[in-house]
Parts: sequence; C-alpha cells; structure tokens
Amino acid sequence: MTEPVVSGQQQIPELKLGLAMWSHNQWQQSLYGKGTPQAERLARYAEVFNTVEGNTSFYATPSANSVSNWRDAVGEDFRFTFKLPQEITHKLQLRHCNDELRQFLQVMSPLFAKTGLWKIQLPGYFGPEALGALDAFLGKLPTELPLGVEVRHPAFFAKGEAERQLNRLLLRRSVNRIIMDTRPVFAAPPNSAAVIDAHEKKPKVPVHAIATGRYPTVRFIGHPELEANQGFFKPWLDKLCQWLEEERQPYLFIHTPDNALAPELAICLYRLLSGRWQAKHGQPLPVLQMPQDARNHNKQLGLEL
Repeated sequence: MTEPVVSGQQQIPELKLGLAMWSHNQWQQSLYGKGTPQAERLARYAEVFNTVEGNTSFYATPSANSVSNWRDAVGEDFRFTFKLPQEITHKLQLRHCNDELRQFLQVMSPLFAKTGLWKIQLPGYFGPEALGALDAFLGKLPTELPLGVEVRHPAFFAKGEAERQLNRLLLRRSVNRIIMDTRPVFAAPPNSAAVIDAHEKKPKVPVHAIATGRYPTVRFIGHPELEANQGFFKPWLDKLCQWLEEERQPYLFIHTPDNALAPELAICLYRLLSGRWQAKHGQPLPVLQMPQDARNHNKQLGLEL
C-alpha cells in the first residue's frame, strides 16, 4: 500500500487492511507473482497489504529466528496483529499465567515496533463471571502495547448488563473490542467443505460496531461468491469512514471460507470504501493494487482489480 496522500496540511487517514494469513498456495499467481519462493511470500504480501493476522502465535510461540525474519521482511509502516497463545487465553483463561505471558512477550519483543495490535481471543465459555480475570490480566500487560479483545460468549452480545460491563471495562482500559462479522459466510449455503467448516468453527454472533479504543478492528468473514459480499459490507462504509474521521486507525481483516480469493475480495471492498471516502471528502484513500503479473492473472480469471 502506498503512503497516505497529503493535500495541503491535511493528511488522509490510513486504514490498516489485511488478510487472515500471509502465506497461501493459491495466491502464488494472484498475489505474490509467479515463481515467488515461499520464504519471500511475506515480503510480497506486504507490498500490497499493510497488516496481517498472525494466527501462528495462537498455537505455539514462534522461534526467535522466525520473529527476526518476519521483522526484517516488512517495511516500517507494516503492522502485524498477533494472537496471544491459546495456553494463556483458553487453557488458563488469563489466570496464573505470568510465566507464560512473560516468555511469550520476551520472544516477540523484536516485533513490538511492528505490531499494531495484540489480540486476546477468548473462548465461548469465557463469560461475564470472568470479567474480573480479564481486568486483572489487562493490568499486567505493558501500557504501550495496543490490545484487542475478541469475546464469543452470548451474554456479551445480548445488550444487557454483561455487555455493558465488558464495554465499560474496555473503554476504561482503552482496549479495542474486536468485531467479527460472520453474516456473509452464514448466508452461504453449506455446499462446500470450506463453507461447512466455517459454519462449524466461526461464531454466529450479532455485529455490534463499537469503538472502545483507538484501533477498532473488524474481521469480515466473506461469502465465497465475491459479489455477494457488497451488500453485507455496505454498512461498514460509513462506519469505517466515521472512525477515520474521528482520527482512529481502524483495522479491517478480510476472510473467505477457504481464503483462496481473499486478496481479490479485500481489494474490491477497499475500493468501495475509497469511493465512499472520496464522495464525502473529495479525494480517494491511498491506492492499493496487486503487482502487475498478478493483475494479469486475475484479468484472465475475469476479475478486474
């Protein structure tokens, strides 16, 4: 993604846009360019997108060598978003995990400057009675680390006292509530293994578009048919523009059931957002496009990007 454009004294705000991963075999031609070695995929990905969901850290703490390689592969403006390990969030449920947290942050410390959000993804069984543990845990983290919390317990989506308590806690701590929009994928018929898997694993929860911190974060789980996503994305056009106008820096992550066409969907939706911003402010958001050889490949598929 190019640098934000400056017009007079006013700089266009920058959305952080990315995908659920940076390495996918089906992106070899559509994103990286034909012949790109696997070791160079992150660098090629970062030429188009300016953030990514680092999910590998959820399953295991990466090696120090991997951390260094990731840091060196991207530019200074790129921002990772890493999930805290499931050992901390799911097994220990944020309790009695000081050693695990310290070890994780020590390994990841070379990436602090290039990490835009540290994600605390909580399981569906982490309910209102555990908010005290969340509050205590947030107090243990370095204040300079930007944080996001993703909850899945139904009580946190019921617009009752439990949700109000959660939102007040996040506002007090200036921690971002991660918003998952799964409406598109649940609108898809379960006629493929990827969609069936998404229906089984993704939470079917209401969308509450609230900003509790400086980095409101949306995970948009798309419909496998690209054009079907536009109607679901339409409400996000004004909301994302609003957050940019408030001088927040929103993060938007685009998924599809198998993620094969996630790069194309991300660019299509970003262009809709840029068009809405231009209609309101007279100039588009910074330009984002695929490498030339990838654009040629997509044109052969009938995708005008």
